[in-house]
Amino acid sequence: FGVIVERPSPNHNARPGGCLIDMLLLHYTGMPSAEAALERLCDGAAEVSAHYMIDEDGTLYALFDEGRRAWHAGLSCWAGQRDINGCSIGVELVNPGHEFGYRAFPEAQMATLLNLCQEILARHPIPAHRVLGHSDVAPTRKEDPGELFDWAALSASGIGLWPTAKNDHGPVSLEAFGYDVTGMGEAACATAFQRHWRSARINGVMDAECLSLLAGLLDQID
Repeated sequence: FGVIVERPSPNHNARPGGCLIDMLLLHYTGMPSAEAALERLCDGAAEVSAHYMIDEDGTLYALFDEGRRAWHAGLSCWAGQRDINGCSIGVELVNPGHEFGYRAFPEAQMATLLNLCQEILARHPIPAHRVLGHSDVAPTRKEDPGELFDWAALSASGIGLWPTAKNDHGPVSLEAFGYDVTGMGEAACATAFQRHWRSARINGVMDAECLSLLAGLLDQID
């Protein structure tokens, strides 16, 4: 790591009894500045938080203990599970987001994220297919961390999945992977899928290329 700053937030509570920490959820802050994002994450009135925030220069802010339940996922669902906050660790990446001038995530920021994720995965039984973006679990509401986030680089370092297309496959579905198609709709879930795994073309349609990538992903979790 570079610099680690303890910045306590009051926005957390106890995880549900017996709840396993088995998801890592990545976000962007979507605010004009790092300080504005940090103030919001630490503002008791805002009732929003994450376990960590990483600035673009690689500075890591630790907000509270991983054993506590952060308030970062909001209305969300994955693989039928709706209390995403209860089972996950949340990491915010400073980035103005689509509203304020979305841009690529700098090398220093990604290096800190890589180190942090490796440490988190060493502490908790989080499978690769449950390293996700906010848009994956809340596709009708969220776009982060978005199409400029380098999921492939993360996967190359052993964090999360990256698909190899499987062109010869039977029927596959987004719901089988974890997306809440029934609750959030095919187009929204397809868009989220594309932001994560096929960012070159985002149109909300599960075309042949997307289906072959989905088949490749499903093969990795069978």
